[in-house]
Amino acid sequence: MNLEGKRVLILGGSGLVGLAVARRLFASRPARITLVGLYDEEVRRAAAALEAERGETAIDTAWGDVFLPAAVAKMPRRDVLASAEHRALVLQDLLGEMNDAVLRRSFLFQLFDAHRPDAVVDCINTATAFAYQDVFQSARRLLDAAREGPVTREMVEDHVLTIPTPQLIRHLQIVVETMKRAGTSAYVKVGTSGTGGMGFNVPYTHSEERPSRTLMTKSAVAGAHSLLLFLMGRTPGAPATVEIKPTAAIAWRDVCFGPVKRRGVAIRMFDCVAPLPVDHAFASGAAGWRDTGRVLESVFADVGENGYFAREEFETVTALGQMEFITPQEVADYVVLELQGRPTGRDVVSALDAVTAGPTYKAGLLRATAMERLEALERRHGVRSVAFEMLGPPRLTKLLYETYVWSRLCASVRALAESIPVTLSQAATELLAADAGLRSTILSVGLPVIVPGRKVYRGEEVIVPPVGGDVERAVVRGWVDVRPESCAIWIARAARMLEQARARAPGGGSDAEWDPIRPDDPIRPARFATWIFRYEDGGERIKR
Repeated sequence: MNLEGKRVLILGGSGLVGLAVARRLFASRPARITLVGLYDEEVRRAAAALEAERGETAIDTAWGDVFLPAAVAKMPRRDVLASAEHRALVLQDLLGEMNDAVLRRSFLFQLFDAHRPDAVVDCINTATAFAYQDVFQSARRLLDAAREGPVTREMVEDHVLTIPTPQLIRHLQIVVETMKRAGTSAYVKVGTSGTGGMGFNVPYTHSEERPSRTLMTKSAVAGAHSLLLFLMGRTPGAPATVEIKPTAAIAWRDVCFGPVKRRGVAIRMFDCVAPLPVDHAFASGAAGWRDTGRVLESVFADVGENGYFAREEFETVTALGQMEFITPQEVADYVVLELQGRPTGRDVVSALDAVTAGPTYKAGLLRATAMERLEALERRHGVRSVAFEMLGPPRLTKLLYETYVWSRLCASVRALAESIPVTLSQAATELLAADAGLRSTILSVGLPVIVPGRKVYRGEEVIVPPVGGDVERAVVRGWVDVRPESCAIWIARAARMLEQARARAPGGGSDAEWDPIRPDDPIRPARFATWIFRYEDGGERIKR
């Protein structure tokens, strides 16, 4: 397609990829680009960021939830679910027959009808939107209610609205018919694999399960979405259909220092000066921690919709053998080339099981630049950027902070491997008691710290509280543990790392992609976490 003078609508236009696509499109001189986002403020901010680059291209904005009827599309989902009238409307349009009335009530239809786009780029993470409503948790709540007493209509309706497949099917039905009526010529979807390109061995999870059912639901929805797009590409009257499916983490927007925000709100700093008895720390009315009156400030990589990653988190996720990463600009290049009718070899609709957009050489080079900038900002501001617990698994945050504690106490991997558990535990306990900054940061991001004597430091928010009094299960999932038993595990790990390095055959051929952890290397949290994910958890990436 010749994009000059055309109208292009970008769903998810305020996100990392959406903005990158808009910037790439300016060179083709479309007449108008419409950025669509979930919130008014975010799309206006995105449009303002593009103003200096747009040339003669006009920029429009629109906002709302494209998966809902227009009457409720600008309401928070929790408010929609709280109203019997609104739930009835959503359920009717979701589960009833697909007809003209349902179509015309759709916010997506009204959006397309108003803007009449020639081309659409869909950067919304549809699989996440549906899968993270968590049908499993909803089902458990409904079953518990059924066992304990009468089940209400509201409970059933709430559960039905978490089931992803009906939502996905109805969404694609509306997409196809809407674009046919709008005369749209091309549709490019930026999809997902759901696991950042990894398999059932993905070590990043949302629960004690690995892999988590929520994450697998995301992958299942993403796969179903690809097949529905495949069908769309075979539908007469539908636009030319392309899916670009990145199979790596998409990063990054910026590298900076400042307040660390979770879901748009700065993380408040809490401290617990003296450890509390475990049995008291989580009891009703427990106290002993305080709000410092400050917010967490640190160095981070802003990775758009995924939040802020600390340096060690960024290093772990993007490490070789983990999710690795691809830049939003590279994804945007694929999108624009496909819109222009220049095959990239990355279209899933054309080659459903043959091509994906994986990690790139460019991203590998830029990763070094990002790490250098993160480290430079750490030095400038006198902070250590370890983990903020936004990536998803609290276990990673736990591993990174535990490794960081060992790095403060041991000069090398060999020194850790030769340590005595009780002595190391005592030193770590003293360090955490003395270093209020380190202790407060760990507690403020939501991880308790357990020390010998069944004592625990904790903040106001605890990501993994003990359930049913099972403290040890919570510790394994997401508490920093410096007790002798934990120290013994880390000492054994360090010894295995050194054994692995010694057993590795010497040589510098291209098959030697593994970078051994040598005896006299300093302890680096991301490197240790990567080793654990690869060699203990079997979470190594084998395709890219």
